[in-house]
Amino acid sequence: MMKSESIVLAGRIASHFLQEKVKAAHQIVGKGFVNQVCVVETEEHNVIVRMNDKDQYPIFLKERWCLEQAAAVGIPGPETLSVGIMEETAYMIQTVVQGDNGLDATIDTIEIWRKLGEYAKRIHSIPVAGFGERMDPVSSTFYSPPHAGSDGSWQGYIQYNINSLTEHDPLIELGVLTQAESKRVRQWFERLKMETFRFGLCHGDLSLKNTMVDLTGQITLLDWGNAEVTVVPYGDIIHMIRCQIHGEGPNRIELEAFMESYGLNDYELDQMRHVMVLKTFDTLRWAIDQSPDEVDFYAGMARKVLTLVKETSRDGSM
Repeated sequence: MMKSESIVLAGRIASHFLQEKVKAAHQIVGKGFVNQVCVVETEEHNVIVRMNDKDQYPIFLKERWCLEQAAAVGIPGPETLSVGIMEETAYMIQTVVQGDNGLDATIDTIEIWRKLGEYAKRIHSIPVAGFGERMDPVSSTFYSPPHAGSDGSWQGYIQYNINSLTEHDPLIELGVLTQAESKRVRQWFERLKMETFRFGLCHGDLSLKNTMVDLTGQITLLDWGNAEVTVVPYGDIIHMIRCQIHGEGPNRIELEAFMESYGLNDYELDQMRHVMVLKTFDTLRWAIDQSPDEVDFYAGMARKVLTLVKETSRDGSM
């Protein structure tokens, strides 16, 4: 959709919902948005309209649910006024959050990351059902589209990745790991299978760009499109470390501020490293099956993650 078309459609969506005439509308660009985001102004209201292909409608429903749950545990976020589909376009209408985006805020970024550590702790305490990144809007149960060879459960997820570590593993051919490393990784995954993990909601993209900071210093959390139910606290931290690996995300001091605020111990950090290898390998296997164009990117990421874990894990010796 062209920029001008999306602004016009955002105006129609807002006007239809608010039953008011549109005075002005403009698109917000940048900040790495997946959705098209417009601000629409009427006589009485100022709203944000987020739009995407109609198949993204379930993700907007998931976001609305997550925002409601987060608000209930004291995490500030925009209010969702409406979610729907108009003219083959899924939309979400939200209240405008005042302030500066975290990328442009004048307060010390370490303070934002410290607050995100506190928020993550609260998010991970939200009661959830299921496992995965999709949500059934009726039952609010999360689920994962099952791989061939996996039943969509956490145990099935690990077992699928153990079974994939064979002599003819494409990851060996891609140069991600050697035959000897494959045996070591299998031991890590076997150990994860024996662990009792806690499952919780993860935001999926804790980052400066997904925060707003107002004049009082209050930090609001945005964009729950990547939210998933997975092992906590690992899901969110793994995402941050992956971002760090390809030059985005928190720097070392910011990550330490997050961890300290969250309150992680050494054992949990060690566990997290092995879960990170599991998730990264799984994503690469998904790309091999479903998205060949992304294989090189995810293979590079998997190599970097394995190297990092070998260097930092107390049990990383190969």
